[in-house]
Amino acid sequence: MSDYKENSLSLIGAIGLGTGVMISAGIFALLGQVAELAGMWFPLIFIAGGIVTGFSAYSYVKMSNEYPSAGGIGMFLVKAYGKGTLTASAAMLMAVSMVINQSLVARTFGTYTLQIFNVDQSSYLVPLLGVGLLLSAFLVNILGNSFIQTFTSIVSLLKIIGLVIFAMGGLWVAGFSITPAEGGTSTPDSTIASLIAAVALTILSFKGFTTITNSGSEIVKPKKNVGRAIIASILISLLVYLIIAWAVSSNLPLSDIIKAKDYSLAEAARPAFGEYGVWFTVAIAIIATISGIIASVFAVSRMLAMLTDMKLIPHKHFGMPGRIQKHTLVYTVVLAMVLAVVFDLSRIASVGAILYLVMDMIVHWGVLKHLREKVNAKAGIVWTALILDAIVLLAFMWMKATTDWLIVVVSIIFIVFIFVGEHFFLKYRQEEE
Repeated sequence: MSDYKENSLSLIGAIGLGTGVMISAGIFALLGQVAELAGMWFPLIFIAGGIVTGFSAYSYVKMSNEYPSAGGIGMFLVKAYGKGTLTASAAMLMAVSMVINQSLVARTFGTYTLQIFNVDQSSYLVPLLGVGLLLSAFLVNILGNSFIQTFTSIVSLLKIIGLVIFAMGGLWVAGFSITPAEGGTSTPDSTIASLIAAVALTILSFKGFTTITNSGSEIVKPKKNVGRAIIASILISLLVYLIIAWAVSSNLPLSDIIKAKDYSLAEAARPAFGEYGVWFTVAIAIIATISGIIASVFAVSRMLAMLTDMKLIPHKHFGMPGRIQKHTLVYTVVLAMVLAVVFDLSRIASVGAILYLVMDMIVHWGVLKHLREKVNAKAGIVWTALILDAIVLLAFMWMKATTDWLIVVVSIIFIVFIFVGEHFFLKYRQEEE
């Protein structure tokens, strides 16, 4: 059985978990990629991503109010579709996208840490450092909820303060002039499709709010505080993203932002603050990625444990002692380690965005089709969320199909493998019973 403790997470602790996941890879790893797709006005894309996420979060808030659960999205899908292939597959899509996000954060940790030593980002040390961070996150998660919420809350506050100092310093050097980044040399032209595709990456930077839904039954007064924590986390993250994006835009030409896309914040600190600024930015990145990994591993392991308890996914002990939660922690961290070693930052982010948007659309459709009256959701808002997701997903896949078709192929393989695997697993289990 899994070990869930009611009232073990406070409202502040839940907000700390949400922002801990969001303000990590979201701004450090994705800002340069967003700039590459959106061009000089890339800071505005974060507003668009926040708006899309706001509509999306509506469904999760409504379901959390009605069904607060440690299984979060897994439980929502069961309520909408029953214990069938669609539920199990969509829940696994969410879990895999969260694990992909962990590998993204882990590689970001390695990339930024090496900036202090002027080591090239292609070095084998990037995945090695990422693996070390994931192992540390596993050890911290074994310590339990009380330590995790205290740690992530304090660290989230520290990194937000640090990022605000960085952003305000950058804007001060630029004379508080909020202007688009200069083009520089060899900058790609943005199109409507690339602008919409950029929104997909910003959505990935906001998806950490689902961490809160996956800890629903553990939060104090969940029917009231889950929604509050989600809204607060999104608003805090959006504000931080905006001022940082404008600070980078004001201090670096667009060509340099794109060139240093995996460590653009550190690069933006050089002209503004010199090497000391780089060290300060790297320190914030290290703090942010550590808290992000811990919070994400915390959430996804509990979601997988809940799905295991509901007999929706296969589980094998492999001789390990302890409860299911500890086992899912191991599986989560090991898979994230493999992905961190195999894929680079850009590809990790792209696959994660596609899988998350597919899962998100399945959730919205479930609310519209089966739960709208039960959770008292307004159809217009849910339809808007579903349509926006579809537009962003199609634009993003079209862009990737024309620039890096392997991403689309890998994403489709992931999705097909999950659906087919779940179909046969559930069929086999039913035959056994």
